Amino acid sequence: MGLLTILKKLKQKEKEIRLLILGLDNAGKTTILKKFNGEDIDTISPTLGFNIKTLEYDGYKLNVWDVGGQKTLRSYWRNYYEETDGVIWVVDSADRRRLRDCKEEFGKLLGQEKLAGATLLVLANKQDISGALSMDDIATALELGGESTAKRHWKIEPCSAVTGDGLEASVDWLVRDISSRIFLGD
Repeated sequence: MGLLTILKKLKQKEKEIRLLILGLDNAGKTTILKKFNGEDIDTISPTLGFNIKTLEYDGYKLNVWDVGGQKTLRSYWRNYYEETDGVIWVVDSADRRRLRDCKEEFGKLLGQEKLAGATLLVLANKQDISGALSMDDIATALELGGESTAKRHWKIEPCSAVTGDGLEASVDWLVRDISSRIFLGD
């Protein structure tokens, strides 16, 4: 029995999924996590470091790491890559000014060997704001569908962290994609 088989059997028994939420500061990462978990989102301050939430979802235990996106914290992101099953990359669809920065950081993320097998969900957040970039605009800017995502399971979805629109369907896709790859018999 190979190591990968043993690890898969252990994962199946536990039904645990490790998710990492990343993106630039003010993209809405913490708001998305809190809204999805049914928590109050009226008072959210910038994440200095990280938040960890464990959620039960559809028979799975989701260990979600929400890591701050400030420029000074981005170099620490690599410390959270180990054993990550899925990455949620949050884009502020209303922030055209920092789209180039977003693309640059996203490109660095896709180049990380430790994340090579992780499923990727790109959330085009703040779709409820007038003038927000479309999913197509964001997909083009991030070069989704190009060489960097060719060998990866990925999807881009519109959402609003404030209204909750698009969150459940997006997480549902992410969990199903991950579970089909890492849990035997799913």
